[in-house]
Amino acid sequence: MFKRKPKIEDLSDDEIIALIINQKQSDYFQYLYLRYSPVVYNKCISLANDKDIAKDLTHDIFLKVFLNLSSFKGKSKFSTWLYSITYNFCIDFLKKERNQIETVEEIIDITDQEDEAYEKQLLEIKVDKLQQVLNSISIENKTILLMKYQDDYSIKEMQEMLGLSESAVKMRIKRAKAKAVNTYKNLY
Repeated sequence: MFKRKPKIEDLSDDEIIALIINQKQSDYFQYLYLRYSPVVYNKCISLANDKDIAKDLTHDIFLKVFLNLSSFKGKSKFSTWLYSITYNFCIDFLKKERNQIETVEEIIDITDQEDEAYEKQLLEIKVDKLQQVLNSISIENKTILLMKYQDDYSIKEMQEMLGLSESAVKMRIKRAKAKAVNTYKNLY
């Protein structure tokens, strides 16, 4: 009996990657692109705030992914690996673009009680004002807040994507919330 060839839509990311790498069928990459380009584009536009730049970044990211696909080892999901590349690529681009290379992070000691107050205040900011606040803080702070509140990533997922320890991720979130709330207070 003949085994029916599976439809490409039914294949997992890992199966498509295996076809690309092991069987040298690079034309299958288009399916990963079609599957993930809207997500990558949306992430790029949320960071860059410009549709044309987001399109260019998305194209460049997928080119980088294609060229480095053989380095994907499957230790995490493909989508996590792709998000990590997207995040790092956008951050690098925006740092160069805005010439905001920060060499030393601010040291802010925030208690849990202060953190809860910052989170409450952050969640009360109106959407239009929040966008202004996000555009006024560093790209690193903006990104970590978007990862937590817009993309709803867990601390563990953020650890994997950012290559940081759990405590480092938590501290960056706390600092970003504090920075956003303080920026809001200064703007309004």
